[in-house]
Amino acid sequence: MSSELTYRVRRSDRARRVRVLVDPHSGVEVVLPRRSPASAAPAAVAELRPWIEARLADGQAVRDAVAARGATVPYLGRDLELRPQHGRSRAHRVRAAGGLADELLVPDDRATAQVAVERWYRRAARDEIAPRLDDAVAALGTSYTTLAIRNQRTRWGSCSSSGAMSFNWRLLLAPEAVLDYVVWHEACHLRVMDHSPRFWQLVQRHCPDYALHRRWLRAKGSTLVL
Repeated sequence: MSSELTYRVRRSDRARRVRVLVDPHSGVEVVLPRRSPASAAPAAVAELRPWIEARLADGQAVRDAVAARGATVPYLGRDLELRPQHGRSRAHRVRAAGGLADELLVPDDRATAQVAVERWYRRAARDEIAPRLDDAVAALGTSYTTLAIRNQRTRWGSCSSSGAMSFNWRLLLAPEAVLDYVVWHEACHLRVMDHSPRFWQLVQRHCPDYALHRRWLRAKGSTLVL
């Protein structure tokens, strides 16, 4: 006999239909329009159970991958050793010699460290991405207007018609070649705004292994979290 799925129900005046949301950290939520009967929640969960269970399993896989890092965080294919320090409020990287792993000095309070490490990655993302983007647009013979570092939930980068560029700081948790691919992808949109064959031909010209890196992001992008 299958076990019961635990979920919570939220009524919404703005919802026009029943929605089921699955978050790897907060669990399953059913959003009901204000006038929907209470029975609509268990009916939706029953109908979508295979999808819900798959999403929950994916969430567990992400948590397992993060736990397997131990006291390290990934940085463009390398590991940084986390070293808590009492009284510290900001994260700071210490480069090691002799082939040893670099250290990331962090606050000794766990919650404070989480915030400090993310802020450090955001600053590092700009330092890593800006020169790559400058080189890419120079090679393409184009230019961009602004560069923003964000934390989008489902997008790794974007390019607007005005030339505004945006990248997700979590790309620094991926191998370096994956970051390079995303930078080229968005830079190529400055020349071709759609995903037509012409666009992908342009990407391949400058990033021949783009398909490999694209597949990596699809398969492991959900693990790029702290």
